[in-house]
Amino acid sequence: MDFKEAKERVLQLTELIKYHNNLYYNEDAPEIEDFEYDALTRELKALEKEYPELLSPDSPTQNVGGNANKLFSPVHHTIKMESLQDVFSFNELREFDLKIDKNKTVYSVEPKIDGLSVSLEYSGGKLLRASTRGDGVTGEDVTANVLQIKSVPKKIDFADDLEVRGEVYMPKSSFLKLVEHQELMGEKPAKNPRNAAAGTLRQKNPEVVKKRELSIFVFNVQHISGKVFNSHIKSLDFLASLGFTVLSSYKACDTIDEVIYEIDRIGDSRGDLEYDIDGAVVKVDNLAYRTELGSTAKFPKWAVAFKYPPEEKETTLRNIEINVGRTGALTPTAVFDPVELAGTTVSRAVLHNEDFINEKQIGIGDTIVVRKAGEIIPEVVTVSHHNENSEVFKMPSSCPSCGAPVFREEGEAVIHCTNAECPAQILRHLIHFTSRDAMDIEGLGPAMLEQLLDAGLIKNIVDIYKLDFQAVMGLERVGLKSADNLRSAIEKSKSNDLSRLITALGIRHIGSGAAKLLAEEYNSIDEIMSASREDLESIAGFGSVLAESTVEFFSLHETKQMISELKACGVNMNSTKKAVSDRFVGMTFVLTGTLPSLTRNEASEIIESLGGKVSSSVSKKTSYVLAGEEAGSKLDKANALGVPVIDEAEFINMTK
Repeated sequence: MDFKEAKERVLQLTELIKYHNNLYYNEDAPEIEDFEYDALTRELKALEKEYPELLSPDSPTQNVGGNANKLFSPVHHTIKMESLQDVFSFNELREFDLKIDKNKTVYSVEPKIDGLSVSLEYSGGKLLRASTRGDGVTGEDVTANVLQIKSVPKKIDFADDLEVRGEVYMPKSSFLKLVEHQELMGEKPAKNPRNAAAGTLRQKNPEVVKKRELSIFVFNVQHISGKVFNSHIKSLDFLASLGFTVLSSYKACDTIDEVIYEIDRIGDSRGDLEYDIDGAVVKVDNLAYRTELGSTAKFPKWAVAFKYPPEEKETTLRNIEINVGRTGALTPTAVFDPVELAGTTVSRAVLHNEDFINEKQIGIGDTIVVRKAGEIIPEVVTVSHHNENSEVFKMPSSCPSCGAPVFREEGEAVIHCTNAECPAQILRHLIHFTSRDAMDIEGLGPAMLEQLLDAGLIKNIVDIYKLDFQAVMGLERVGLKSADNLRSAIEKSKSNDLSRLITALGIRHIGSGAAKLLAEEYNSIDEIMSASREDLESIAGFGSVLAESTVEFFSLHETKQMISELKACGVNMNSTKKAVSDRFVGMTFVLTGTLPSLTRNEASEIIESLGGKVSSSVSKKTSYVLAGEEAGSKLDKANALGVPVIDEAEFINMTK
């Protein structure tokens, strides 16, 4: 490669790595695996080494990839939170060893937890602040969320100032529970525990963090007053004595051969661990010698991270099963001859969608390469050999669960079942139907719905209104009072406005906003069912996608039968919500942040009852932005456009 070609490739790699850095560090949504990212970085480093004049200060090889999120207050780190230099072979590790004076130190070898790096600051024995690494110099204040992590000590028996660094992670068992819940709720499941941990720690609601059961390993003293250490390992012992969770498997090694043996031992144990690791960290133990060695612009010279290569195995694809998810999505799953991966035997892997199968030309009987994404979830990497008689697998044209037609919307990769009463997705529909934004049936949450389904007391939405409450009282932890409360909540839901019923039906693309537009335009569900696509498209703010989805839903025999049965049960089918005043007529409000006493739904209902409209985006036509705590980009945009911003108190005064 000549200089011109090298320059062009460096520019390409720089932009590509920066793009993936943003996805990984800031969006918690990486598109490529770690080893693919590492390969890009190694290629860029090699070119910069061969052509030093192409090395620029803003190269991703010279900077940590993260940024402080604007949702959280910035924190300036007094001690820079550096990243580590990665090595991928024992030869590279020996090169690192040649630069170290073994007469001055031993090595510490520790598992490298794959999570989110944080700083914990204590004073007077109390946790004062927790922050993310960010770009190493400026991070985010995530104290409220870190306080929800049980393994983070809130008080310690040390009166002086102490700052420690740790890795927040999601245990594998918690990750699998989260993925199961996300699939149940029709959400995009987290790709791996690291992404899940990072996304959770950046949640605006600390209660979400509490439910997801994050944990932490503390691995370094960043700063300490009133005490001096000469050994990293002794500092870890001290942290453990204060109640911090420290990896018990850290080990002192005298020679590089001992280090390599320990790295192999840690690697062999990966499948048995409750947490995800992506390598092993080798550190100089002597802290004074660390200071002498110093750092580059990006990495300390006294440590490296050995990255384990992804373990891949060949096997024969025996079948492709189609599973119907809770949202009606048809997901293909590969069934193959069992192989050992990361310490466990696997024989199944998700194939994602039709495009994935076509892209890799996957057919039954082919020899495939499989690995574990994030050491947990098996996935198919490629086809290494096509069977002589195999053909690329074709997705079915009807739902394997109920036999109803399936469809794939333009621009989407997933195929869906058209039947709202499909047995495979009934729990998801029930959860949505009874939720707060829909029919709002208090006491009929996911756990109770599962109990009712398991007991055979309900099989579909209509059965909610036909419940045998004597049988309900026979369920575990359900007494007379609970059953009576549930009966009252169900009865109350029958009088809900038409807009809530439309929302509850779970029509594809139709949320509460679109449901309100329909209820404002039409007086009854019968009128909506008889409306044409052209009629629906003429509704301001509705559009062709929503119109097509609505017509398609109400044209199904299963839908018509369900509506008929709900009518017979006494569920209101008419629009009852009309504006009680014209005070806000012609005004458009945008809501952002958390209000002191009103929920967004309650505020929206007040606005609409006074003739106003609620929009999800700020524009020059917006009348007011109603802002609460932790208001985000909508508030910034309102200020930039000069749109009036009001708080809850001002809003309530406007309604009087």
